Amino acid sequence: MKHIILFLFIILSSFSINAQEIISPNGKIKVILNLHDKNAAHHLFFKVLYKIENKFTEVLPDSKLGINRTDEQFADNLHLIATSKPVSIHDTYKMVCGKRQLCENLGTQKTFSFENSNQQPLDIVFRVYNDGIAFRYIFPNQSDLKVNVISEATTYVLPDSTSRWMQPFNLAYEGFYPLNKTGLNINKYQEWGFPALYKVNNQPVWGLISEADITENNCGAKLINLKNSNEYQVTYPSARDNFKQEGVKTTLPWNSQWHTIIVGKLSDIVESTLITDVSVPSQLKDTDWIKPGAVSWIYWANNHGSKDYKKIVEYVDLAVEMNWPYVLIDWEWDVMSNGGTIIDAVNYAKSKGIKPLIWYNSGSIWLDPTPYDRLLTVEKRAKEFAWLNKMGVYGIKVDFFAGDHQDMMKYYIDILKEAAKYHLMVNFHGATIPRGWARTYPNLMTTEAVYGAEWYNNDQVLTNKAAGHNTTLPFTRNVIGSMDYTPVTFSNSQHTHITSYAHELALSVVFESGLQHFADRPSAYESLPAEPKDFLKKVPAAWDDTKLIDGYPEEKVIVARKKVNQWYIAGLNGKDVAQTLLVKFDFLDKGNHSFQLIKDGKDDKSFSSEIIKVKKGDTLKIDCLPRGGFVGEIK
Repeated sequence: MKHIILFLFIILSSFSINAQEIISPNGKIKVILNLHDKNAAHHLFFKVLYKIENKFTEVLPDSKLGINRTDEQFADNLHLIATSKPVSIHDTYKMVCGKRQLCENLGTQKTFSFENSNQQPLDIVFRVYNDGIAFRYIFPNQSDLKVNVISEATTYVLPDSTSRWMQPFNLAYEGFYPLNKTGLNINKYQEWGFPALYKVNNQPVWGLISEADITENNCGAKLINLKNSNEYQVTYPSARDNFKQEGVKTTLPWNSQWHTIIVGKLSDIVESTLITDVSVPSQLKDTDWIKPGAVSWIYWANNHGSKDYKKIVEYVDLAVEMNWPYVLIDWEWDVMSNGGTIIDAVNYAKSKGIKPLIWYNSGSIWLDPTPYDRLLTVEKRAKEFAWLNKMGVYGIKVDFFAGDHQDMMKYYIDILKEAAKYHLMVNFHGATIPRGWARTYPNLMTTEAVYGAEWYNNDQVLTNKAAGHNTTLPFTRNVIGSMDYTPVTFSNSQHTHITSYAHELALSVVFESGLQHFADRPSAYESLPAEPKDFLKKVPAAWDDTKLIDGYPEEKVIVARKKVNQWYIAGLNGKDVAQTLLVKFDFLDKGNHSFQLIKDGKDDKSFSSEIIKVKKGDTLKIDCLPRGGFVGEIK
């Protein structure tokens, strides 16, 4: 009799999940969970719907859920045991840097409790926000035994012919996001990095897939669509010494990272703070010492590090002239000569009122730049950070990390924790993408993980692709966190760039980065006309609000960012032909406003400046040269 009751309970549980829905607070996004019986196996799926004109449209068709350990499988053998009531998630928090200072974490949460065929528990927690969804796996039972979480069945399914902008995976996340409708990749392994942007066929709705809130007990994942070009499976890094998935080794209880999809119009994608919303709140009690700002950067123009003391002096003097608070002393500072040492360079910067930042190799001894072995252990970090404090250094740039494995995630977090003890801000370079750590450890100011202007040093590919690439990044990489692109270059490095001067100037606003490294040589900034030069002297590096005014990947973008009571607006033409960009001033307060506009001049190496009176509701047409742009400030 007991067996019959249990059987009926399982059958009823399986069917009951078909009715399970979670709806966003504003009613526009819905998640539906389905448990399909297939040859006596129980396949768990979820789908995402978005309301357009009072009708729900599929953003994500039935997509598989599941996760596996080496000792237990939780994929095709799940039985629903319990479903929680919907719980409201609502709190506000402040960010030190980013697209918005005051953020709201508002969503609806529901927990589904399962058992596998061996009666081992798995919880899946879903949150549905007004601008997306998040879910994570939890193994709730207590155990001191080590387990190995080895893989996920999690698969995002896209409809046929869906337009997508995804980056073929590489460890440094330094690649392009080209338009792709087939899902086929020149990379034979069909591997893709986060974030992954797609547009739902002909519907005005978009999705951006990524992940957040990774801890020391997680690894970073990627997407693979080797079996079906429209089905993207979440995949853990392969072990370094073979091609098998390594996953995570941990004790229980354990939870995965949050799997996230930002959903809505393109403005919802760009303006979303979902990645930090779901991440652990700040672990730092005091953040007053963390100051975003502009940085003069030596490497780009010289294609070399910082071993020449006199070059450092030039960039300190540049920071003074441009009113930038920081100078970055890059690699090879440990062998500095030609008039001074690293201590002399730091002291010179401080004597001029400029705060020095210093570069480090994370420990990749197979790469040349030094110093490379000063941060690898707790003891070495404590010694180095104490020395930096004594000298008067304000932050570190750590480069050349080795992949997304669990040990690297722990290394990132250890650096952030320990640097905070010494009041050191952090820039991760040659690194993984942002995954919400800027909320948890606000001393994380920016991360590279982008094919940025540094690549003008390496090959000529960026020359012809930069304009389209620059108009794609605001919808992809820069959505999920600060981006150290090293922008605003007017002269040429090793390879030419053909974006206009106004386009380059506009990058200072279009691209968000808590430490904004301006990369050109001093003479390029010093010779600017008065208006663009003055603009660069005062443009903020952290924002109180962000609005997408208009845009489309690879074609154009217009962004407005607010600091205190002042709006900064910038636009980029991503095309190789002239284009007129339309600025709609719907975001303004009532009253008359003065708009100081700097745009393309008669050619791509000149500017045109004017002051225009605008008010809420106005539309302004701005003509841009091929690969051109504009920037402006509303007084």
